[in-house]
Amino acid sequence: MTSSKNAVHTTRRTFVAATLATLAGTAGAQAAYPSRPLRLIVAFPPGGSTTVVARLMGQKLTERLGQPVIIDNRPGANGIIASEELLKAPADGYTMLMVVNTHSINPLMMATMPYDTNKDFAAVNTLYRLELVLVAHPGVPAANLREFIASAKDKPGAINFAAGDNAGLTHLAAETFNTMAGTRIQVVPYKGTGPALADVLGGHVQAYFSSPTAVIAHVKAGKLKAYAISGNARLPAMQDVPTFNEAGLPGFDAGTWAGILAPAATPRDVVNKLSAEIGTIMNLPEIKDQLAAQGLVSFTSSPDQFAALVRSDTARFEKIIKASNMKLEK
Repeated sequence: MTSSKNAVHTTRRTFVAATLATLAGTAGAQAAYPSRPLRLIVAFPPGGSTTVVARLMGQKLTERLGQPVIIDNRPGANGIIASEELLKAPADGYTMLMVVNTHSINPLMMATMPYDTNKDFAAVNTLYRLELVLVAHPGVPAANLREFIASAKDKPGAINFAAGDNAGLTHLAAETFNTMAGTRIQVVPYKGTGPALADVLGGHVQAYFSSPTAVIAHVKAGKLKAYAISGNARLPAMQDVPTFNEAGLPGFDAGTWAGILAPAATPRDVVNKLSAEIGTIMNLPEIKDQLAAQGLVSFTSSPDQFAALVRSDTARFEKIIKASNMKLEK
């Protein structure tokens, strides 16, 4: 009888031990994130600054997390294709998406959207800001921003803006300028930044909002004049170019940001872990130096701050789009 009881107790102890071991193993597996490679979807084609930064950040993330980060370029439709690809993935922290602030603009310009910009994504962290510089052909007589604005008001039609996109960042920068400066400069959309810049250099269009790296050499060579740059500080590579605040148009903001999103249902502890790692990486001195070489400035935030930025950008651009009567995409 005693032997039978001992056997029962032994069986129970074995069962309890096995159960505890299983639970401990499960907890250990959950705590081991990440335990396999991560995928970073980039909403733009290879070769641009977004992919360069994605690879820099992915390499450092691989070193810190001990798992490979695979870069997956999915360009098209101002980031909508990449966003849809993200939302097909499990919300487990193994798939992320890199976007720029067209993510905030798309719902304003599209008649219908395949997802909810605010509800279907978890904001993880921002990566960098890219400021835009207002340049003009040397034939424009204005010597500074105030004279440029005055000339545009005095001689309507004498100055046109080139835009490297239709309803994109440079287009919105030009329309924001018109709204804030009280000008009515015509915006001429081009199919790409290359053709837009070429026509400004050729004098066919008078002015353009450009990334600094694309025009620094032309400004130094006297082929373009630079009036002002967005942001709160002058760019080290263009120290002679004042900010819009300094030049006479305070509050003007034409910069763009890049950031990382995950599916909305991603566990918050995973989002926080990724956010902390990315924040550390993007503030490393070596990363900041490599960003500066691309004309970019490190810019990081908490998940809540990033989510608020997406919402505030949508509200800001909505006012600009309504004021300029920009048309919805079909």
